Amino acid sequence: MGNKRHKPEEIVTKLRQVEVLVGQGTARIDAIREVRITEQTYYRWRKQYGGMGTDQLKELKRLQKENERLRKAVSDLTLDKLILAEAARGNF
Repeated sequence: MGNKRHKPEEIVTKLRQVEVLVGQGTARIDAIREVRITEQTYYRWRKQYGGMGTDQLKELKRLQKENERLRKAVSDLTLDKLILAEAARGNF
């Protein structure tokens, strides 16, 4: 079986499918196998995405992108500050 990277939306959908199957009386292990993921993957996903809805997932992705953008801005400004400090000392 090859490595397939699931999108967060797909992960939330598969977690919901497992919960529905378990609610219908299927054993958890059988439900996990039915959605074609490993037991370890299920528990890892449940730890990371458990209880999350699609709206929360979209908000999480938006916040992660904004955080990445802000980190880049801070690193650029820090670099500019270091360059200016060195130029002010005359070490260029």
